[in-house]
Amino acid sequence: MLVSELSFEKIKTDLNDSGLYFKTGPFNIAVTSNIPSVSQHIQLFYAAYDTKNELDYIDLHVDVRAVGGYRRWYKPQVLFSFDGYEPFVPLPLDQAPAMFEWGLNWAIANVGHQYLIIHSAIIEKEGYGLIMPGTPGSGKSTLCAALINRGWRLLSDEMALLSLTDGLIYPAPRPVSLKNKSIQIIKDFAPEAVFGEVVPDTLKGDIAHMVAPETALLGQSIPVKPAFLVFPHYKENSEKQLKQLPKARALMTLAEHAFNFNILGEEGFDSMVNMIDQVECYDFTYADLTTALEGIDSLIN
Repeated sequence: MLVSELSFEKIKTDLNDSGLYFKTGPFNIAVTSNIPSVSQHIQLFYAAYDTKNELDYIDLHVDVRAVGGYRRWYKPQVLFSFDGYEPFVPLPLDQAPAMFEWGLNWAIANVGHQYLIIHSAIIEKEGYGLIMPGTPGSGKSTLCAALINRGWRLLSDEMALLSLTDGLIYPAPRPVSLKNKSIQIIKDFAPEAVFGEVVPDTLKGDIAHMVAPETALLGQSIPVKPAFLVFPHYKENSEKQLKQLPKARALMTLAEHAFNFNILGEEGFDSMVNMIDQVECYDFTYADLTTALEGIDSLIN
């Protein structure tokens, strides 16, 4: 059964009771929440996800809950917990859906150690896997959102799950998070894309999520072989430049983007080296989406 087959009242009741269970990629997730905006967020963004039940093995138990006490009336707040552990300070209640997404990223990065987890977008077209690590301001999410609205399949906007056993990257598709000017850029670029409400004034600025395309959900059990590693750099008024990157430098840079590189030790290092050996590595500078898409598409054409 899909989440879309549940009524809003059923979603809200399950979240507030024993939990709502759904699957994204290799992870079974149980969510509890007493916040209506989280119920609305899940109904919109996770409609096409398969539900699970309490008898299935659950990888992650997360809770997104309104803070009690006087905070119910004065500057209401939301708190995220993972298996009873609270990794973040409370945020304003109107940021509850965003906190759910940020917290889920954190939880996956802290339990999925069967993978080397790299902070990056990962997309695929015609069997070619493209990894795009990104620091804030690099344009990684904007470029990812544009590409998946032009024929590329989304595996993840946030993390590449590189298997330690077979060297493939496994999907865990979820909503694409966009910030500030990128929100309107993608709305104009892909008017058919579905967005939630803009959440203003978060620690990352204004935030809005875009629903993952149907192709991402249909392919979420299909891993991909990495073929390209591209470090994007958005620079206003610059010329498009797709420059091959020495593999030793690519390896050192990529290690800075791996969440669990230190935890995995030698096994993680070997997996990263093996991946670098089989991909083409590039630095990519661009100034607008039109030239950016031309540059990325040129890799497989």
